[in-house]
This record gives sequence, structure tokens and C-alpha cells, in this order.
Amino acid sequence: MKFRTFSILVLSILALVSITPLTAQDENPFPVTIEHQYGTTTITQAPQRIVSIGYTEQDFLLALGVTPIAIRYWYGEEDAIMPWAEDHVDGDKPIVMQLDYGNLNYELILELQPDLISAVTAGISQEEYDMLSQIAPTITQTDEYINFGMPWQDVTLMIGAALGKSDMAEALVADTEALFAEAREKNPQFAGKTVVSAYYYDDIFGYYTDQDSRARFFTELGFVVPEDLVEFAGDLFYANISIERTDLLDQDLIAIVNLQFIAGGREELEANPLFGSLNAVREGRVLYMDEVTENALGFYSPLSIPYALEQVLPLLETIFPPEPAIEATPSN
Repeated sequence: MKFRTFSILVLSILALVSITPLTAQDENPFPVTIEHQYGTTTITQAPQRIVSIGYTEQDFLLALGVTPIAIRYWYGEEDAIMPWAEDHVDGDKPIVMQLDYGNLNYELILELQPDLISAVTAGISQEEYDMLSQIAPTITQTDEYINFGMPWQDVTLMIGAALGKSDMAEALVADTEALFAEAREKNPQFAGKTVVSAYYYDDIFGYYTDQDSRARFFTELGFVVPEDLVEFAGDLFYANISIERTDLLDQDLIAIVNLQFIAGGREELEANPLFGSLNAVREGRVLYMDEVTENALGFYSPLSIPYALEQVLPLLETIFPPEPAIEATPSN
């Protein structure tokens, strides 16, 4: 009898559990603790007033359905919201802050009364982190990468965790990586070809390494950044090169990533005798992009990547045409 009574009690409890929905408290992921290069930051509740001081941080926040109250101006649109992100702004557009690198305006940030400072793509120092964390909980990149070198996947996941939206962040990463996988599958001819993401400014040539988003875009399509370019840059994500070393630019693909900042554009660049003498230039293996597409590679987020792929893939397929399909010969 006792066993029967106990069994009925257990079944009643199981039935109650199976039909009782999760409460808001059960679904609440907070508090969350974020590990980063300067220690850990604990966020006790869902942030409502986020100040974004990363150069590209607004893209990641908007992709996760959150509009920050203030963002940092880098370059491009005056409101610091790029075309691919405009439809993701909910309510008022964020305040745009002019923050010089290495000279943050702490008074302005304090006046905004943030409950989270997002600085994952800001390249802040320990001293800056210490000051910011006195204003509000602050997250920054991990120490696994050089400053500004954290991959977009990790940035998305870190910010997602800070917002209590880890599941959404993981889905965003998976969906975006699927776009690259599809592009690689359709274009196996990209695999193993060398690439340099090059710039030209004030008569100086340079390039970005595979620690930078502009080069990572191409490596995620199957291209490779030669090891000698990485070694030449050392601990930096970029390298300026002397006229004696322009040979470093002569790869299977030269991707010009700052054409918008070259006064004379493509004509000025190709008129440079050193550049014009490169095999890749003579053979038409140079990728030129419009301003918005260049910006998409610079921001390199779950919002900008689909736009960049749509614009760049047709250009790459012109330079490196897909292999023609081999039709099977019918057997007799």
C-alpha cells in the first residue's frame, strides 16, 4: 500500500514537471562571467544601456538584436551605421562618439550612464580597462590574439554571452560559417592560392596579415596568407613595406582593400612602376572593390559578411574561373 501511494506521488510530480513551463527565473542566464585579457567581468542582469567603444562593435550588437545607446566612430557613414546594419537599429539611432585611439573620453562615457561597456574590438590597454571598469562592467578581447586580432566568431560569442544571448550568437556563427562553406564548395579553385590584402597610402605600400579581418575573409574562402608575410609583420596585424620589398605583394591574388583612400584611385595605383611591374598586376590578378564592400571587409561581422560575399565572389570567379564540369561519357 505504501509503495502504491509512493508511486502515485512520484507520477503526480512527474506530470506536474512535464506540463509546468519554465519561469522567467529559470530562463534567466544572469549572472554571467566573461573571461578576457584583463581578467573577468561579471554581469548581474541583462544590460539596458550599452556603450560600444569598439571600432566595429555596433555590428555585433545589432546582429544580436540590441541597439547600443552610443557607438564609436571609425570611418564611413556619419552615423557610424553601415548600410548592411541600418535595418537592425531599433528605436533611436545611437549617439556617435569621437574617441581617439589611446585617448578615451571617460567623462563622456560616464555621462552616458552605461550598465555595460563593450570594448571587444577597441584594442584597449590595461590602464584604459581599469578606468572603464570603474564606470561600468567592461568586456574586452581575450589574450589569445593580438589586439584587434580576435576572429569574428569569438567576438560574436563573447558579446552574445554578455547579453545573455549565447544561443542566438551560436546560431549566427553557424549560419554565417555555412555561407563560407557553400562558397568554398562552389569554388574549389580558390583553395591554396596565396593572397595579400594590400593597401597604398602616402606612397607607402603595406598589407594586413591573417590576424586581420580583411585577410581572414579570403582565408575563409580557401586562400592562404604566405608565412613570410606573417613573419615580416611580427606581432602586428599589418606591415608597411619599403620599395625594395614590394615583391611581397606579388601573390596569386592581390586584394586592394583601401582603394577609397587612394586619391587617384586605380589609375594612380597602376601607374606606380613598382606596382605595375608585379606579375599579378600584369596578369590581371588584382581585386578592386567599391567603398561599401571594402568597409564590409573591415567591419567583418555577421551582418557585413553576407554583403561582402555577395559582392566579392563574382569578382573572384572572374579572376579565377571555376573549372568546367566534366560530363560523364555514356557507356555502350
